[in-house]
Formats: sequence, C-alpha cells, structure tokens
Amino acid sequence: MKHQYRLGIDAGGTFTDFILADREGGLRIFKALSTPQDPTLAIRNGLAVIEEETGIGPRDLVSNADLCINGTTVGLNALITHSGARTGLIATKGHEDSIEIRLGHKEDGYRYDPDYPPATMLVPRYLRRGISERVISTGAVHTPLNEDEVREACRHFLREGVESVAISFVWSVLHPDHELRAAEIVREMMPEARLTVGSQLYPQVREYTRTSTAIVNAYLAPILSRYVQAVDGYFQGLGARQPVRYFQSNGGLALGSVVSDQSVYAINSGPASAPRAALYLGEPYGLEDIITVDMGGTSFDITLTRDGQANVSKNIDFLRYRIGIPMIQVETLGAGGGSIGWIDSMGLMQMGPQSAGSEPGPACYGKGGERPTTTDANLVLGYLNPEGLVGGRLPLSVEKAREAIRKHLAEPLGISVETAAYGMFTIVNNNMVNAIRRVSVERGYDPRDFVLNCAGGATGAHITALAREMGIGKVLVSKLASGLCAFGQIISDVKYNYMAPIAAWLEGAEAARRLDETFARLEEKGRADLLADDFAPDRIGIRRSLDMRYVGQVHECTVSVDPFPIDEAALERLKAAFHARHEELYTYAEPHSPVEVVNVESAISGAVERPARMRIAQGAGAHAALSGTREMIFDASGRKHETPVYDGAKLGAGDVVTGPAVIQEVTTTIVIEPGWVAELDQNGVYVVTVASAAGAAPERAAALAEA
Repeated sequence: MKHQYRLGIDAGGTFTDFILADREGGLRIFKALSTPQDPTLAIRNGLAVIEEETGIGPRDLVSNADLCINGTTVGLNALITHSGARTGLIATKGHEDSIEIRLGHKEDGYRYDPDYPPATMLVPRYLRRGISERVISTGAVHTPLNEDEVREACRHFLREGVESVAISFVWSVLHPDHELRAAEIVREMMPEARLTVGSQLYPQVREYTRTSTAIVNAYLAPILSRYVQAVDGYFQGLGARQPVRYFQSNGGLALGSVVSDQSVYAINSGPASAPRAALYLGEPYGLEDIITVDMGGTSFDITLTRDGQANVSKNIDFLRYRIGIPMIQVETLGAGGGSIGWIDSMGLMQMGPQSAGSEPGPACYGKGGERPTTTDANLVLGYLNPEGLVGGRLPLSVEKAREAIRKHLAEPLGISVETAAYGMFTIVNNNMVNAIRRVSVERGYDPRDFVLNCAGGATGAHITALAREMGIGKVLVSKLASGLCAFGQIISDVKYNYMAPIAAWLEGAEAARRLDETFARLEEKGRADLLADDFAPDRIGIRRSLDMRYVGQVHECTVSVDPFPIDEAALERLKAAFHARHEELYTYAEPHSPVEVVNVESAISGAVERPARMRIAQGAGAHAALSGTREMIFDASGRKHETPVYDGAKLGAGDVVTGPAVIQEVTTTIVIEPGWVAELDQNGVYVVTVASAAGAAPERAAALAEA
C-alpha cells in the first residue's frame, strides 16, 4: 500500500458494506443501510459510521487512501426494475427485430413452455430504426450506408426524448466503417445522447449477441454515468489522491470513465469479487476448489472456483437479456434475510423470492414490515441476538417476529410459531441448496470435492446446515465474511478485456501468423492502457482465451490459455487444449476432426499491491469468550436447547468452539450446528469441520462447550 488506507465499498440490496485496510495490517468492517433512491447517501452514512467508531473523518480517510473501490448494484437494479434510459436502436434494415426473434426460442428451461411470457424489450419497436446498408460475411460492402436514413432516425429519436443510442449492423465486426460513420452522425445531431457502437463494445461474431449487448449497455450507460459522476465528485471533494476504481463483472477494477462507457461490465459487479476473496482465504491451506455462498438481505449469490480459476461465462442470458462480454459466473436467487414467507394456492409454505429489503425490512426491524421473513425465523429460533444486529445498531423485536409468523404462517397452517419458523429456515435452505447444485452438480462438479466459503451477513446462520445438506465437510468463515465482496475488491487487480473476431482453421503457417498478430495487436493496446495508468511492466499480466469449435459445429466453447508465441507447432497445443475442454464439457472429443477458431480475447490485468493479512492473537481458550446461553431450536420438533453463545471479538487463534453453539461477530452470526466444530486460525478465519463425535446430543455438546 502506498498510503495509509484502502477502502472497499460494496452496495447490496439491504446493506452497503465497507472494508477499511490500513498499512499496519488492520482490517475492519462497517455497514450502513443501502439507500436505493440515492446510492451515494449510503456511502456518506457509511463514512460517518467509520468516523464514529474509529475517529477517522471522511476527509482524512479518503485523502490518505491509495485506493477507494466501489462495487455497485445500480446497473443491476435498473435492469431488474426496467428503469434504465430511454434507448433507441439503429440496425441494418430488416434486422430491427433480432432482439425479439432472439435465437428462435426462449431461454433454456422455458423453451417449451407456451405460457412463459416474452421478455420486456429494453428498446420498444417504435424506437428501432432500420438503415439501408449491408456488409457480407467476407467483410465486403454489399449495400452502402444510407446516411439520410441515419439522420432521419436521429430526428425521430430527438422527438421521442431518446437519451441513449445503440448502433449494431450486420457483420460490422469485419467492416466497422458503416457503424463508425453512423456514430459520427449521431454525435453531430444528438450531442447530449450516450452512444454505444456494437463493433467497439463487443467485437465478436454473432449478430444477436452483439446487438443485445449493445442495447443493454446503452440502456444502462446514462444511469451509470450519473452515478460515477456523483461518486467521483464526492470523493474528489474529500481530497482523493487517486480516482475511484469500480468493480466490474469480469472480476477486475476499472476507472469510472471506462464504467460509464462500458456500463454492461458493471451489471453484477458486487458478487463478482467473491472468487478473488475466496482464493485469498484458501491460499494458506492450499485450497483452490471453493464454492462461495453469499446471503445478504435480498439475494443469495453462488460463485465457484476450480483449480484456482473462477468460472467465467460469455454469451449468457442474464435477467432474460443476452450479454456477450465475459462475466464471473454468479448464480443468483431471491433468498436473503429479507425473503418473505407465504402460503401458496395449495396450502404449502414458500420462501421468497419476494423480499422486504431494507425498507420496510423484516418485521423484527420494527420499521413497518409486517410479513414474516428469514431474519424473523432466525430470531425466533434463537440464532440471532435479540439485542440487535450490527453491534446493536439495528435493534430487533422478538415479539414482532413471532406475531408476523403466527399471523401469516403458523395459524393458517395450524402449527406452532416455532415449527413454522424452523419450516421457513428449512425451506430457504433447500432453495439455496438447489442453487448450489446448479453451479456444481449440474455442471459436472461434485460439491463434496469443494470447500464451502461463507460470505454475506445472513449466511453464517445457515452455513453449517447448507454444508450438511451438500455433504461438504469443511467450511471457511472469515471474520470479514459479512463484507467479503468488499474485501475481494480491495485485493483485486485492474482488468480489461480486449476482443477480436478471427475465422480460421487451426492448420498451417498462415493461420498461426494471423492468430499471433491478432493477439499481439490486442495485447499491445492493453499494455499501453495499463502503462498509462501507472502500472510497471512487471505488474502487467495476460490471460488469453479462444472461442473454438469443430468445423461444422453451430456453437463454440471458450478455451483459456497462457500467452505463448503462436507458430505452426503451437497450433497443436491449442487444439489439444480445445479437445480437453470439449471432453470436460460434453464428455467426448474428436481428436481427428478439424478445429476452427471464431473469436479471440486477451484479458490484460494490472496487479495491485495487496494489504497485509489479518492477524489474530493467540487465544486463551473458547471459555474466555463465552458470553452466556440462549434457547435455540435445531430440528422440526421445535424443542429448545440451552445453547452457548460466544463473543467473536474475544476469541483468539487456536480457540475451538464445539456445536451446538453460536459465535456472534459484530456484523454476522455464525451458527455451529450439533456435530460441527469451529477453530479460529491466526488469519481471522473460522475453519468449521464435522466433529469426530458428529451427531452427539445437543445437551452433551452444550455441556462440553461450557466446560
């Protein structure tokens, strides 16, 4: 670290998390309620909390920080709520409806469902304008660009109050001149509008994907631009020495100017930092196969790393919109602390995806919420501190939690409040387990081969139950777990993706030369951009990927490789990597079939110096941290067990807690179920494993813990 502090900020649906690192190795976590109506207000509130608890004022902190990093849900929320900018599309005439035709079918999982409604179009039909022009697949011009039609489209957009324009022509990646000329006309006639040019944003083969990606970018660009302008201005006013960095969906940091222009990269920026944090936590133990689960107030996010690499996807349907750019693979569902319990038409209890969010929040918050939520259930089960969350800053009402569960679930179902609460807990766990299976079992991974990593403020109450259901025997819970994504941001590198289309069989010297020259061109630009951002040459890293397929196949798969000179002999290495990846994905390979490459990409990263690891002093034994007991419920019988409660702040390295027990950290609560043991290590990580006496009676485990 060059200066005294580094600050990471991760804005979630309910809480905004702050991680503050200092040069001496200190790491602290702070929380403020998110303010969706004004996301910058949560930043001000969080800095006020930091000042209250540390005495460090916002100006002193920011002016002495080497990096201030922001992960935001602004773009994600706009896409979910369809509250983006009024957007117009300029397309090749006859291709205005490609975003509705899509690929001729609905998303996977709904392909044959006649009742599944079409996606809401981000650009309605009357704001799509077809232009006479045509480039064919060789890159040759078949029909010149009709500039008058572009001007007429601009006049129409001005009349309709269009704020942002996307341009996407057929085969523009091979001949971008038409798009570039149309962009000049738009800038001339609509100087205030944001502009997205498809061949510049996503220079890859596949028209529908490129057009859809350009539209999503244009739809979000004005919102992200205003957000970046507000945040940058606020931090500059506090004396920031460095520009604010924003976390991207590709797992790296970027300047605000990049996020404003390439807003599609900021859609899922929050949870995308989880794999980096997970690998950092697993490094001292040599762990590289990690499933990270992040349960906040609104959603539940899952990411997976295999052999030290995060899963990265391209060409995916995200919230029903095809996005081509590389994104850390995040499985998300509506299962957070605010998920609402309800009874369906068949009289069965359900949980979510509706959420109470931060306003009004769960019933136990006492802020007007009346529906029972996961947090209410956890409070009734005894898992949460009835004195309040976030160190008592957020008081809780057991009475209001019980009343909400009684009124809406227990009485209608004819069961006790305790049984209903455990039912809510079980159902939300099952929902999360099914989602974990989607990123593991359904993609060919056995979850039992992985470690489960806990992230998010609400996850700790469920983590051992999830591990038990998945058959996972080891769990990592950092003291920073509730802000793990913010922590992942402050240890992440700057990263940009550079792409190019290239159609070539992997045969012969000419194909090798074209590939080598294309990669060299992309990487030269990437190095120049990072050198201009003050990165030394030895801090710049490169990772390549190629979209390849067997000749005649319709779809390709992405193969990642390290950079190396590509000559005719090196083509065999690329083909071998493709055969191996194809077999991994589809269980077979065709080594004797010819292989072709369609697109290439270089991910260029600038390594950021990491802050020192957290260090925990040696403990005096868990008994020294025992703060009392509380009645808790661990099964459907509703039977209550007097269970020890430990103050996490008083636990030291080497201290062991045997379940059943609860460890109360300031910003999260960790439930150690019967049959599990947690040991705190010197890095500030609880390593939770199945006890040798798994299944011991809760009363005996509690007695052992108190002894």
